[in-house]
Amino acid sequence: MKISNTIALVDDDRNILKSLRIALETDGYNVMTYNDGVSALEGLTETPPDLAVLDIKMPRMDGMELLRHLRQKTDLPVIFLTSKDDEIDELFGLKMGADDYIAKPFSQRLLLERIKAILRRSKARETAPTSSDQTTMLERGKLKLDPERHTCHWDGNNITLTVTEFLILQALAQRPGVVKSRDALMDAAYDDRVYVDDRTIDSHIKRLRKKFKVADQKFDVIETLYGVGYRFKES
Repeated sequence: MKISNTIALVDDDRNILKSLRIALETDGYNVMTYNDGVSALEGLTETPPDLAVLDIKMPRMDGMELLRHLRQKTDLPVIFLTSKDDEIDELFGLKMGADDYIAKPFSQRLLLERIKAILRRSKARETAPTSSDQTTMLERGKLKLDPERHTCHWDGNNITLTVTEFLILQALAQRPGVVKSRDALMDAAYDDRVYVDDRTIDSHIKRLRKKFKVADQKFDVIETLYGVGYRFKES
């Protein structure tokens, strides 16, 4: 069946735009392209896509600023393209609400699989049956997770999480004290059609801890069992 999702590509490198557009259109996507953040903000506001792929470093308005403007009005799924070793950009982008990131130079196949995975998760969240707050809300001590609204609070403080981070935390918090291997967390966050390595899960855990420590320096409920995996501390 033909895919009808629309993907927006925002990058000042015309070669990247051209090659990605061809790859996405070959897979059946509709594609919108922009060379800078200013034109992208106008276009994405007027004609919202299903997902946007944003380069971080662009003229006129960079990807960070573009995402900040977008997040004031929409929860549009966003993947960042970032410099290979630019961890500061990566962390800041995810904190602002990007759903995923891919470092340049990147594999087009990997990007396509990440796009498919995020779109599947977004669709599943939108079509999930509604139920009472008592059923869906997950509470573990100071932690409150609402899967339907995709919200997370720690001791009353809002913690902004990407889809991937939310799913990893949810998998851990569902069974406190039970160790989750990296493979299990990969399955919870990505599904078996997307390949990620162990370091990706470790990076997500690292970012989760940093986000919670901004709200609470004593946050320590995500425990590492070296060589085994992670677990949510029992209260």
